[in-house]
Amino acid sequence: MTDATPLYETYARAPMRFERGEGVWLITEGGERYLDFAAGVAVNSLGHGHPHLVEALKAQAEKLWHTSNLYQSPGQEKLGARLIDNTFADKVFFTNSGAEALECAIKTARRYHYAKGHPEKFHIVTFEGAFHGRTIATIAAGGQQKYIDGFGPKAPGFDQVPFEDMDALKAAITDTTAAILLEPVQGEGGLRAFSVDFLRAVRALCDENGLLLILDEVQCGVGRTGTLFAYQHTGVTPDIMAVAKGIGGGFPMGACLATAEAAAGMVAGTHGSTYGGNPLAMAVGNAVLDVMLSEGFLQHVNDVALVFRQGLASIKDRFPGIIEDIRGEGLMIGIKAKVPAADLLQAMRDEKLLSVMAGDNVIRLLPPLITTAEEARQGLALLETAVEKLEASRLR
Repeated sequence: MTDATPLYETYARAPMRFERGEGVWLITEGGERYLDFAAGVAVNSLGHGHPHLVEALKAQAEKLWHTSNLYQSPGQEKLGARLIDNTFADKVFFTNSGAEALECAIKTARRYHYAKGHPEKFHIVTFEGAFHGRTIATIAAGGQQKYIDGFGPKAPGFDQVPFEDMDALKAAITDTTAAILLEPVQGEGGLRAFSVDFLRAVRALCDENGLLLILDEVQCGVGRTGTLFAYQHTGVTPDIMAVAKGIGGGFPMGACLATAEAAAGMVAGTHGSTYGGNPLAMAVGNAVLDVMLSEGFLQHVNDVALVFRQGLASIKDRFPGIIEDIRGEGLMIGIKAKVPAADLLQAMRDEKLLSVMAGDNVIRLLPPLITTAEEARQGLALLETAVEKLEASRLR
């Protein structure tokens, strides 16, 4: 007897098969067009088939795919320098994914204290609702039991406190604490943004206690919230930051950024990656930054975000039995539902509008950052139809 599928059955996949994409649209094998406000879970930052990204990948594919990190890498040096020029960082390590970027961030923080003669300082404080990846270390950091169960003892060194609870945070800091890790806007946790005042207090707490501040901007970074990185809204500067998703525009890549001080312990031999920073990824990453850093791009993100905010506020006001709240920043938008979020997700799919579920009964809208105001209004119209039909079905 053979299984029905050759694949691990770890995904509850929707019965849709997409063949190609055009901008903000996904097209099935049968030719049906869906407005993609999921964007591969905030990955397709520039939509599907962006000509500049396609050309960059094709040009690089004809030259060189992989050499490993045994040799110097012009593509890494170029992209690293651009990230440094546009962030707090002095050093960059390239990875293949967000989880790997978080692993590097965790190791960087631990190694920092080890190199200073404090190997006992390896604990990292995180917040309830966090999602930091699916590796053994990052599921422990996220602290969500549903991801930890069945994989043996939880990896040591992670202490979790309630969201935005300063008293609990202070109480969690001990002589073994190395860092505080948080997502400026929680993605899987339900599009909850930490307040600027709280982030500033966390930064001050780190400074007072000799701790490193690690930001997870895997989902909220790279233009998603209307600035290149979410921390840039706040005036709060981290010591280490993990990024991925949007930085590759659909190509698998991530990066760990750090100050020179924070990265000082990461000397030759302490960390590595066979594929990380490969020439294909670097070509695409540089092409993404070409677009993101172009004049007016981030202003466009903010302008379109305003269209969404206004439209969603109107839908919420007219359908209070379906929508409870609108959350998030920029084009990282959460719709907290009063009905089961899965029902709203399906109603939207029925109207050929794609989105993503999150924790706390929230639907995520993560449209490509190239979405136009007209496309935003088109998506809002589809959402309104979905909500209207859902309400009607519940009143029968």
